[in-house]
Order: sequence, then C-alpha cells, then structure tokens
Amino acid sequence: MNFNNINFDTYFQNYPNDEGFFGPYGGCYISDDLKAAMAEITDAYYSICQSRKFIDELRRIRKEFQGRPTPVTHLERLSNSIGNVQLYAKREDLNHTGAHKLNHCMGEALLAKYMGKKKIIAETGAGQHGVALATAAAYFGLECDIYMGSVDIKKQAPNVARMKILGANVVEVTHGLATLKEAVDAAFEAYSREYKDCIYCIGSVVGPHPFPMMVRDFQYVVGEEARSQFIEMTGHLPTAITACVGGGSNSAGFFAGFLNDPVDIYGVEPLGRGTKLGDHAASLQYGTEGIMHGFNSIMLKDENGDPAPVYSVASGLDYPSSGPEHAFLRDLGRVKYDTVGDEDAVDAFFRLSRMEGIIPAIESSHAVAHAIRLAKEMKKGSILICLSGRGDKDMDYIIENYGIR
Repeated sequence: MNFNNINFDTYFQNYPNDEGFFGPYGGCYISDDLKAAMAEITDAYYSICQSRKFIDELRRIRKEFQGRPTPVTHLERLSNSIGNVQLYAKREDLNHTGAHKLNHCMGEALLAKYMGKKKIIAETGAGQHGVALATAAAYFGLECDIYMGSVDIKKQAPNVARMKILGANVVEVTHGLATLKEAVDAAFEAYSREYKDCIYCIGSVVGPHPFPMMVRDFQYVVGEEARSQFIEMTGHLPTAITACVGGGSNSAGFFAGFLNDPVDIYGVEPLGRGTKLGDHAASLQYGTEGIMHGFNSIMLKDENGDPAPVYSVASGLDYPSSGPEHAFLRDLGRVKYDTVGDEDAVDAFFRLSRMEGIIPAIESSHAVAHAIRLAKEMKKGSILICLSGRGDKDMDYIIENYGIR
C-alpha cells in the first residue's frame, strides 16, 4: 500500500484544510452571496456541532428514532455459494427510512434548527435522500422542498409517495436529462433565492465546503459502528471492505472508519451499459478534473468541457462527478475504485434476495456484485459490504425492466 506518507492518525485534522480542500479537490466555487451563506454554515458546524448539547441530542436521535446501531450480518449462504471468502454486510437498510441517508439528514436538520432556519431544501435521485430529509423535516417541524428529476420520479414512485405523505413539497425538474444532476442544479438555484431563511441539505459528500466534510462526518457513524461490530463478531478486521460510489456519502462514512487499518478498501462506481460516454456514471474511472456544483473533483465531461450526460440503473448513482475526498483518496492510492455494470448489479440484487432474504437497493447491489467478484479472486479472507439501503423502492422498476430472475 502506497499512501504517499499520509499519516491517517491525523488525517481528519488535516483534511479538508480551512478552505475545504482535500489536496487539489474540493473548495467553494460559488457566488459571493452563497459564499457568505456557506461561511455561516461552516461557522455553525464548527461551533454548534461540537457542543455537548448538540452531540447528546444527535446521539439520542440515532438511538431512539433511527434505531442505531444497525447490525452487521454474516451472509453465510451467499459466502458458501462462492467459496472460502466470508461476506458480511453492514445493514444500513435497517436504519430508519431504509438507507444511510438519514444519518446526515438528521444532523443537517438539527443544525438548521439550532441556526434558527425555518426550511430545508435538497435534491434527490433514488429518493432515499428526499425521504430522509422529509422525515427530518417532519421530526423537527421544518418546511421541506425536494427537487427531483422527472425521470427519477417515474422510476422511484414509492419514495415520491413517502415524501409527500411526510409533508414535503416534491418539485419536479424537467430540463436536460431530468435526473440527479438537473435536480442539483434546480436546488442550488432555489437556494440562491432563499438562503437567508433555509439550508440546502446536500445529499452527498459533494457541493461547496463545508458539505463534503460535514456529510462525511455525520456518516462516519457507519464506519465507526461497522469496525467495532466486525471485531466483536470475528475477533479481527475484515480483509477488505466495499461500498458503492455515486456522489459517495455512504462510502465516505464507511471508509472513514477503516482508513488507518491494514484493510483493502474498494469504491464501486456504476458502469451502466458500458464504457461509452453517456452509458455510465463512472467519473473516477473515466473522468478528468473539473468544477461543478461549487466544488472541484473528477467529473465526466462532454466535448465542450461541461458535465456529460450519465446513466445508471441506480438513480442514486447517476451523477457526473464524485465527492472531492474520493478523488483525493484515489490519488493517494488508499482506496481502489472499480466498476460494476447494470446486469451484474441486477444479478446481485436477486442473488442476495434469494440467498439471504435481504432485498438490497440497486445502488447497494453494485457493492454486493463487486464483493462477489472480489471473493472469487481472493480465495480466502473476509469482505465487509456497506449495504447502503433496502430495495423496496426499486422492485417495480426492476421487475418491469428485467423480470423475475
């Protein structure tokens, strides 16, 4: 392992720096008005979120409302069907609302409450972030607007219904490809008009500083729990861990718990239908450095240098860039980034369902598929998968487009 002399004992003290950079990636590339709003959020995060009162309340919420800690499950039948490598899953599908997203949404909404804001807004792709934020808004009595592309609204009808039942205003975005990137565009535009009275609760480790840091920190609970649970269960660390990466919130929090350990770490991007531009969303594999949505990272670009069209069967992964920390960890060599296509993800979706009684989100199925592939290569050891969410939201779409396998 070559980590370029990075000391991971002090990693979180040094990255991001005061300007929000992980090496060359990150930063805050937005208008002066929004920079002032981001500075307000940054100051509040560094003061309020470090206070005992905030931490105690967030811990209580996680335990009494979210149902944390979520368990680690040994996937024994699936493991035995492959060989000697033992597979385990960190069960974020059992977190309240069915995915990891509530971890940072409750933190962001609690911060909004402490800052005296009346409204929270966000984008969503697969709908899990939207459901989580609508849940947080209902819990704290805040107004909530969720921006969602019309394509994703059709694919994720159950989550759209959940958001509306929870009292959120779902704003349909119809321009461009009408998926996650366009939803982010629309949410940023709305935030530029309303920032004095609301917070834009970004749904991943993307966007201008402080969000890549803040979302990672709120998601760190996943990696922290998983590490201690796995050691308690097995007496040792896993050989490898793997998680899906779109923007990369579940993986950022999961990886954070293991960065200083002798563990191989894999991030799994969506290869979609293939390597042709527009058929996938594997930015770290095929992208180049560029700025979008207020941050510098690795992104997929079209012939004009603008964000390229992207595609994935997983609505939560079809984003043309990735979090700046993921780009940094890739450059350091600490995390290896690989890809899984639609077909393998769908196969893993059914395989985990049939062999373990767990219906995974199609996003999480990318990590399951990667773990199956990796297990065949490793021959021995153990792999811990971040099962970032459950697949209720995907069942109708998968059956309609792929049938029952």
